[in-house]
Amino acid sequence: MSSATPTAKAGGAVRAAGTDGRAQRPIVAMRHISKIYATGDAEVHAVRDVSLTIERGDFVAIMGASGSGKSTMMNIVGCLDIPTQGWYWLDGVDVRLLDEVALAEVRSRKIGFVFQSYNLIPRTTALANVELPLAYAGVHRQERRQRAIAAIEAVGLSERMSHLPNEMSGGQQQRVAVARAIVTNPAMILADEPTGNLDTTAAEDVMRIFSALNEEGRTVVLITHEADIAAFAKRVIRLRDGQIIEDYRVAAVAGRPPRLGAEHTIRTVEAS
Repeated sequence: MSSATPTAKAGGAVRAAGTDGRAQRPIVAMRHISKIYATGDAEVHAVRDVSLTIERGDFVAIMGASGSGKSTMMNIVGCLDIPTQGWYWLDGVDVRLLDEVALAEVRSRKIGFVFQSYNLIPRTTALANVELPLAYAGVHRQERRQRAIAAIEAVGLSERMSHLPNEMSGGQQQRVAVARAIVTNPAMILADEPTGNLDTTAAEDVMRIFSALNEEGRTVVLITHEADIAAFAKRVIRLRDGQIIEDYRVAAVAGRPPRLGAEHTIRTVEAS
């Protein structure tokens, strides 16, 4: 990894989500999930009768080629779409019972999203980009500034806080996106092809940050089609034609991520 090894220096309370009495409750519990899209007179079965449990503190890679159903699965896991059939509990919440407003609230509180395209606001500094979810949540300005600074320090970018996105490399921009994802202390980080726009070195840097976040207790669910990226995960799930065809574990839920070097450590940030 680069010399900017991520280490948080937050002054307040710092710990990963899920170290309280919720520890035994799965983050994701799906039962017989299907998603069917109507296209004219035809039906497309994007996901077919999938049952899946993801434990708190796990690091899961969901793999598949284009058309395998992994993007649809990501949308369902992230509450960006609802299944046609089946049941889904996110951190104990039955999402079938939620309307659009409630779904949006659950997404903002329980999931930190990281996307391939970074989705940073172009004319806004790194610090302001990371503060944004807290501003939407109504967090007081002083607190959100402190938490945003801690999150940026946690991903090793303290020297880039005042920079605009176009003044940073792709890897640095994705680190800002990761900081924005963790600043709300979500129950789960959901990353959709987060290294797709990065070169090999930058991709490995970002994946080691995800690994370090998981080492400190964060649940990470990664969508990817690249085997070398999935190799960072503790568990790999492979989809084909909307069904799980392979599901194997590389490391224990409570164990170290497989490709986290001993020198890479990070502490995740929680509101004081």
